[in-house]
Amino acid sequence: MGKSLEEVHGSVVTQDKKSVFRKILAFFGPAYLISVGYMDPGNWATDIAGGSQFGYALLWVLLMSNMMALLLQSLSARLGIVTQRDLAQASRETYSPFINYILYFLAEIAIAACDLAEVLGMAIGINLLFDIPLIEGVIITVLDTFLLLFLINKGIRKMEAFIIVLVAIIGFSFIFEMIFAQPEVDKVLLGLIPSMPNEAALYIAIGIIGATVMPHNLYLHSSLVQTRNFDRSNAGIKQALKYNFIDSAIALNLAFFVNAAILILAAATFYKNGMFEVAEIQDAHRFLAPLLGSKWAPILFAVALIAAGQSSTVTGTLAGQIIMEGYLNLRIQPWVRRIITRLIAIVPAVIVISIFGESVTGKLLILSQVILSLQLGFAIIPLIHFVSDKSKMKGFHIGKVTQITSWIVATIIVSLNAKLVFDEINGWLETADKPIILWFTVVPLAFGFLILLLYIVFNPFIVKTKTSILNHSPHNLKLQFSKTGIYSKKEIAVSVDFSSADEVALNNAFQLGGIDAKYTLIHVVETVGALVYGEKIDDHETLIDEKLLNEYKNILSEKGFKVQTKLGFGKPSKVIPNIINEGNFDILVMGTHGHTGFKDLIFGTTVDKLRHKITIPLLVVKN
Repeated sequence: MGKSLEEVHGSVVTQDKKSVFRKILAFFGPAYLISVGYMDPGNWATDIAGGSQFGYALLWVLLMSNMMALLLQSLSARLGIVTQRDLAQASRETYSPFINYILYFLAEIAIAACDLAEVLGMAIGINLLFDIPLIEGVIITVLDTFLLLFLINKGIRKMEAFIIVLVAIIGFSFIFEMIFAQPEVDKVLLGLIPSMPNEAALYIAIGIIGATVMPHNLYLHSSLVQTRNFDRSNAGIKQALKYNFIDSAIALNLAFFVNAAILILAAATFYKNGMFEVAEIQDAHRFLAPLLGSKWAPILFAVALIAAGQSSTVTGTLAGQIIMEGYLNLRIQPWVRRIITRLIAIVPAVIVISIFGESVTGKLLILSQVILSLQLGFAIIPLIHFVSDKSKMKGFHIGKVTQITSWIVATIIVSLNAKLVFDEINGWLETADKPIILWFTVVPLAFGFLILLLYIVFNPFIVKTKTSILNHSPHNLKLQFSKTGIYSKKEIAVSVDFSSADEVALNNAFQLGGIDAKYTLIHVVETVGALVYGEKIDDHETLIDEKLLNEYKNILSEKGFKVQTKLGFGKPSKVIPNIINEGNFDILVMGTHGHTGFKDLIFGTTVDKLRHKITIPLLVVKN
């Protein structure tokens, strides 16, 4: 499997720094890219609603969710530092292809939902600052398509610097907002003590937690920490874990300050003046100037909103690249990826705003948070399983106390988000003109997600983790060479897939043909990219498979066997017969390494489909 974000992987040198401060500074950066996800426009609506309705009472919820986020992000960083795998790659190596396709699909939906919130946030900011209509503001957000490409070509440190500048703009804007608002410090401190005024406050609290912990940030952090080139000894890994935790603590506390400032601003202006119904970002902006007596208050508010949307959209696109490469092992041009992601967010926004008007933006923001809530468990639970795995973490697995704490946090977050999703679906059913459609679409889908979530929770406790085929080494083959074969004809094809089944298949082939036969090793690349682009695909899995196939050839050639290789692309049941029928082979040898479980159900077995399409004998050997 390829390196995560290969163009910047290990590009920041942390060794040979003359002072401790410079060494710490070399590790700082990834968490600031993460922190913008915790202050994106999707958070603003819940913070404003919480502050305007309940004053300072829900500040403790922000603090608690920030502590949860710090724990989960530190686990994500640990996974990347120790295993040199991001969360998507680790999932791909652990779960069956069928499960991974679903997880990838859910992660892509989460990225699109997050991008929707960022598009709307930037468009609202542009609308408020320059009085440009909202739809035109949404379309303008397409223009930042090439920003990520430009930044990443300049190196990860330049990108981190750009994001830190945007975070600083947001932070300074709210420092001045606090000066204008003059909040009551004693009530702010009281708000840090847990309390729940009523059931409506609970709903807002769930929304705050759902909006705070972002699933795409867990994928992103596990990749960004790998941009640091550090000593891979135990001491070096421990040092990297420590410095990255400090980096996360500082960055996420800055995010907490921004979220708390938005809530405090709403409490000190709207709640204080009896305006309990302010929940829309546009309303908040409109009332700031008359309530605070400063024309700069709404301007800084809009500037901070644009900065939050712009910074979040850059990191969201990076997360999308990581998810696609990790789950599918497929790379596409960053600008193509950027346009696709942006259009998925823009098209629904333009259609809905065109039909229902600009007043619907608040509901769209809430919908984006509900979609994120639905996906959150599918990122958190695998992460906890991975960092608890002794073999995967090579001795750097988390301790029992951290495991228990992590599972408690996961249970709280998933339960609260499940309630949020349940309430939303219940609301749709009550207000829908034809609820029967929802009963046959949305409800079964929600139950399907629940079953998948339970599978992910309990699967590692029941099934032992399978060794990834990409960890298989040709040098581990225990081959029983035969000098003389029992088969009179001498053109033998052997299908290989870099699993333990290859050993059995090759040994049987050697027993048939001996040292004098000619052997052709056939392997088929089955990635999504291979299915779509065929031999034109140039992804990481193709490069690795080609390398492994050549290693097989070199090892066997050194033993005196006449070996050539053939790499195919697409579905094995179609590609292998084409290779066989175009060649001059006498027999095909295959191990029982066909698909199992869900994939058998969806795709069928390779052997069953293949044997009817070839005109030579087929020897299937059991592993």
